Amino acid sequence: MLLRVLFLLLLGVVTPVSALAVALPLPEHGPVLRIQGSNTIGAALGPALVEGLLREQGVLKVHREAPGKTNEVRVVGETVEGRRVEVEIAAHGSSTGFTALQSASADLAAASRPIKDSELASLQSLGDLKSAGAEQVIAIDGLAIILHPDNPLKQLTTDQLARIFSDDIRTWEEVGGSGGTIHLYARDDHSGTYDTLKELVLNGRGKTLSASAQRFESSEQLSDAVSQDPQGIGFIGLPYVRQAKAVAIADGASQAMLPLNNLIATEDYPLSRRLFLYLPPRGNNPWAQALVKFAQGSQGQEIVAANGFIAQTVQAMSVSPNALMPEEYQTLSRHAQRLTVNFRFEEGSATLDNKARQDLSRVLDYINQRDKADRQVTLVGFGDAKTDPARADLLSKLRAMAVRRELAKRGVVLREIRGFGAQMPVAANSADERRIRNRRVEVWVY
Repeated sequence: MLLRVLFLLLLGVVTPVSALAVALPLPEHGPVLRIQGSNTIGAALGPALVEGLLREQGVLKVHREAPGKTNEVRVVGETVEGRRVEVEIAAHGSSTGFTALQSASADLAAASRPIKDSELASLQSLGDLKSAGAEQVIAIDGLAIILHPDNPLKQLTTDQLARIFSDDIRTWEEVGGSGGTIHLYARDDHSGTYDTLKELVLNGRGKTLSASAQRFESSEQLSDAVSQDPQGIGFIGLPYVRQAKAVAIADGASQAMLPLNNLIATEDYPLSRRLFLYLPPRGNNPWAQALVKFAQGSQGQEIVAANGFIAQTVQAMSVSPNALMPEEYQTLSRHAQRLTVNFRFEEGSATLDNKARQDLSRVLDYINQRDKADRQVTLVGFGDAKTDPARADLLSKLRAMAVRRELAKRGVVLREIRGFGAQMPVAANSADERRIRNRRVEVWVY
């Protein structure tokens, strides 16, 4: 075996890294890893991340095979010794991933929405899937509302969307457009994309999706159908806009926002969402652990970006001041840059949520690599509206102080902390899940 490796090295067929034996255990038969769930992840991003992991592990001849079933793929390769390495990916919707974990037919669940309480309860035997190690945010996506490219309409509100997709609004003229009857296009019931629309748009307004909507398991097919129908409207993950046209969305008193990268990275865009891998804490597969670690690293996040999603890589962005901003915020935007991450919190708590805990190390790396740990960072807190505006101001500052404590533990001395209360909302304050989006802390650097 050693002679064969040396021979391959001399020929340049393999690199020194890939010539090493695969460190992770290989089963006698069958796949090393089984992933089920979200079509948004499984269509392209999941296979690309798996390919990256296999190559990192020294697997050779990595390629994809179609098993003959729609929305399923095998990523395969072989070790230096010639042993087959296979990963199975089935992408039939987020809910199917949790069902597969329960039946032990998957090692990882891919989801384009958070795990539901009912799913969490049914999977208790596998450990707490809401724990920081189990719930892994691997990317941010924007739920784009798409129209035919010739539709002149430029923006819609989330209230209008709810009424359109429930058939309360049936013509384009009712929302200031033209073209007659609106044709609805939607993902199927298993889809996390559909769950996201229900959660962010329909449920809080007591609406349900119209039975007239054409349903699709495939994101690509839905987008292509809308782009060919001048009267069509649909919802889709950001990478699948394709030839269709995305419109700007406003939620409550927020400004209308297009699904732009920076606005999705900070989760300010009203229809932004997180993409998850759920790793069972008990008895989990070492290949599943390795994939999660790879996805969170720099190589994995490069793959996230290459596949059209928003990577969690921290960057600084300039913000143009405008008259809708508080004067102090305008001053800040003239002298500092905002990082492309917002810290958010567990519901009803000042505890950082799982994504914020992951982001903490990324923000620290950014600060330390650029020598900004000594009074070069300002934290800006926001919150949801309260009966007493002074209470909203105080709570927004307390959230910023919670982030300051975490940064201070790691040696960061802040320039200042500011709280802007309920100003500059990014979501309506009409429901708990939307108020949570307004409870955020921005990071600014000088």
